[in-house]
Amino acid sequence: MIDTWEPTAPGVLQLPSGRTVRGRALRRPLPAGPRPDFAVYLLGTQPPPVEWESRWLRWPDFRLPADRDEARRVFREAWERAEHERVEVACGGGRGRTGTALACLAVIDGVPAAEAVAFVRAHHDRRAVETPWQKRYVARYAP
Repeated sequence: MIDTWEPTAPGVLQLPSGRTVRGRALRRPLPAGPRPDFAVYLLGTQPPPVEWESRWLRWPDFRLPADRDEARRVFREAWERAEHERVEVACGGGRGRTGTALACLAVIDGVPAAEAVAFVRAHHDRRAVETPWQKRYVARYAP
């Protein structure tokens, strides 16, 4: 690995492959320390510009991604880049949409879809993935 997150840093989820992804709430200030190299922002409206490369995935609060094919492409890109770069996934509150996306990344990484929500809750945030349809989305997620 070249320049990834420290697995013990706040908000960082370490996937079984060793890749690390930081999940965070955009309503909170940017954490101290290294900046992301690449970020995925899960919001209903386009986020403001940032100094690093990013993708906006239109995803209204408490809902699912507006374009699921685009979500699949963005999640795959984030997972691939996390092998050698600091990747961040964020939404407004940092739990529902962020947790759902992190669970999808866990599925791409080899965690069975039926176990991915529990994995993210155990290793990232115990309240991640907030709605029944977000849980169902992860359980049916096929990379």
